Amino acid sequence: MNPAKLVPAALLLLASVIGASAASVRPPNVVLLVADDLGYADLGSYGGKDIPTPHLDALARGGARLTNAYTSGCVCSPTRAGLMSGRYQQRFGFDANAEGRPAPTDRGPRALDSAQVTFAQRMKALGYTTALFGKWHLGAEPGYRPTERGFDEFYGILPYGLAAQPPEGPPVYRGTAEVPRPANHMEQFCAEALGFIDRHQRAPFFLYLPFTAVHGPMVGPEPWLGRMAAVQPAARRKYAADLAQMDDIVGRVLTRLRERGLEENTLVFFFGDNGGPGGPTSNGILRGTKWTLWEGGIRVPFIASWKGRIPAGQVFEHPVIQVDLLATALAAAGAAVAPEWKLDGVNLLPGLTGATKAAPHDALYWRFGVQYAVREGDWKLVKPHVESAPLLFNLREDPAEKNDRAAAEPARVRALQARWDAWNAQNEPPRWIDNRWNGDGARGKAGKQAAKKKAAK
Repeated sequence: MNPAKLVPAALLLLASVIGASAASVRPPNVVLLVADDLGYADLGSYGGKDIPTPHLDALARGGARLTNAYTSGCVCSPTRAGLMSGRYQQRFGFDANAEGRPAPTDRGPRALDSAQVTFAQRMKALGYTTALFGKWHLGAEPGYRPTERGFDEFYGILPYGLAAQPPEGPPVYRGTAEVPRPANHMEQFCAEALGFIDRHQRAPFFLYLPFTAVHGPMVGPEPWLGRMAAVQPAARRKYAADLAQMDDIVGRVLTRLRERGLEENTLVFFFGDNGGPGGPTSNGILRGTKWTLWEGGIRVPFIASWKGRIPAGQVFEHPVIQVDLLATALAAAGAAVAPEWKLDGVNLLPGLTGATKAAPHDALYWRFGVQYAVREGDWKLVKPHVESAPLLFNLREDPAEKNDRAAAEPARVRALQARWDAWNAQNEPPRWIDNRWNGDGARGKAGKQAAKKKAAK
């Protein structure tokens, strides 16, 4: 799909749906809700059984539940770089979390390159008021903070997440000024979002809510923790409480949009920034976790809703990726996408509204240091470990990635490898390094070997 042709398609779509000229239609608000380290199978709408998520489940019923949805990163910061730029973050060497260690190709600062125009800057140029409440993780140095990258309002944390600088947690900022830490970060993010909606309800706005939940360390706030007594094992209860609180906040934001008469003029997306990291999270049948390019590290819950535009109750099975959201929001706003922007994302609205049944992508790509993957149709080629040859899976038949087909399909392996090589040739080398990207996960090979020796004694 050619991004340069998004404008006519978007305007025709809006005109046909609303029955008016596109020029007379107020552009929709855009709301992005992003969970941190959410397990793929922990929402009720994605198979979860033990943790109540009624508001997110209702959002899925009222719009589209995307079942082959991915993020371009398997850890926090790269995914956000891809989301904010609308490009594969490997285009500019942002493979690893911004706090990674130096690489031979090390280029600073540890932030989203200022050459990359952000989602907020694109929307602001269209007259949108923009706000971010939550976790930024794309630069804490002057010149790289949210209000210097297109956001009119910012309240939240800059580097890392709540796990940083224990026990008091990371500093909290309003704009560029440090302010006192709140008693409950998530509740304060919610209060900021509700106030923003109230103040800007009469003109288009872009609201980005990147939650700190459900990333560890788990908070387990009341009253949500007290409602999780039946969740097993007990070690999962704090995680369950954090997820229930996030779901409740999503419900409050959606209710406020409805109360202000904005529900039918707001495009809402929810997704997780990467797969669950194990522990209390569940990725269901998917293999792997965060830090890996197995399905469990990159396939995520992903919900799209726009009442009256996106038909309710649909299941969208074509592969999509979070870098698509910028192109989709621009199309919804009727904005032109210039070829020189080199966006990798595509407009998902034709598929989500039923205007086309064609797949939005020919292929999707990943690189996490020495790990890499490509998905074309039902087939995925993945190099999951520095010491592993690329493996081949048919994800429709084998979503758990149990049966490697590489030996039986050498021609397909060569074709997919060539496709990935051609894509990667357009990328920068990683600007910095993540110690986990050899395929051993968070603990690394030495830690896993030590755990095995201890277990054997």
